[in-house]
Amino acid sequence: MDERLDGLKRWLADDLHMAGCELRPASADASFRRYFRVHHDDRTLIAMDAPADKEDTRPYVDIAGRLLGLGLNAPRVLEADPEKGYLLLSDLGTRLYLDHLNEATVERMYGDAIGAMIILQAGTFSAGDVLPPYDEALLRREMELFRDWYLGRHLGIHLSPEQDIDLEEGFALLVGAALEQPRVWVHRDFHSRNLMLTERNNPGILDFQDAVLGPVTYDLVSLLRDCYIAWPRDRVENWAKNYFAVAAQSGIPAGADEDQFLWWFDRMGIQRHLKAIGIFARLNHRDGKPGYLRDIPRVLQYVVDTCGHCDDLKNLAHLLHRLDLTDTSA
Repeated sequence: MDERLDGLKRWLADDLHMAGCELRPASADASFRRYFRVHHDDRTLIAMDAPADKEDTRPYVDIAGRLLGLGLNAPRVLEADPEKGYLLLSDLGTRLYLDHLNEATVERMYGDAIGAMIILQAGTFSAGDVLPPYDEALLRREMELFRDWYLGRHLGIHLSPEQDIDLEEGFALLVGAALEQPRVWVHRDFHSRNLMLTERNNPGILDFQDAVLGPVTYDLVSLLRDCYIAWPRDRVENWAKNYFAVAAQSGIPAGADEDQFLWWFDRMGIQRHLKAIGIFARLNHRDGKPGYLRDIPRVLQYVVDTCGHCDDLKNLAHLLHRLDLTDTSA
């Protein structure tokens, strides 16, 4: 018996006068949230189920309004009951970016996504500091997921004191690189599973409730070094350089030059991907969602390859080799 789903149906029927509407699963994500597509009166809407004891829907409502205020294509919150943990949203369709990215489409689709990112980041300076900071404590908590859930729980690896020193040194360097960057609005999961291909005002933007004020490279790393699709390094760097040029023209602080920006970009990618590997392992062991394990080899390959281009992270690179994590095919 699905009590949450039954409660959602009652909310739609009794509170919103949508009796007789049909619900079909739309998507589930890496949190406790679920989404259902609601068919009612010849139109479709999206109902979010976010248990109030595990998820707070108020940040979603607030940030959705801010994104729409910037002219971005986010779902409109039509109805909200934060105590019950239910939202009714406009429907941005079914065309996930990930399903449509290929050699013929990637330039236009990434161009649109980067354009939306520029608008989001430019909004930082007109709205003030309304988001929580992406601070040292949060950056470190995220990377600890790699140690605790991937190395410890998933692989059963317990680091020696010398190995622990190398990992801590790597964490400290990555945190420093993140904190020295200019701070902008950060979506925090700006990737192909959270972007929808839309006919107008592409892309549609989802899953933004964890937005923070943080490093300027973060969302670009999420997009171009996506956990779910990989592109050659030289192509990614060219896209990053194109972003840097547009950001400079748009008044977004992105570093003194391309070299500094790419230096930050690489290290931000390592931090993000260590976090992602830990989250994917946790989703399997804690939440019973093993599907994300198939993405770990791709993400680990990012970490291994990028560490190889960073002289200051040679000890972290050596640690990955000593732990036999450089064979990312498994």
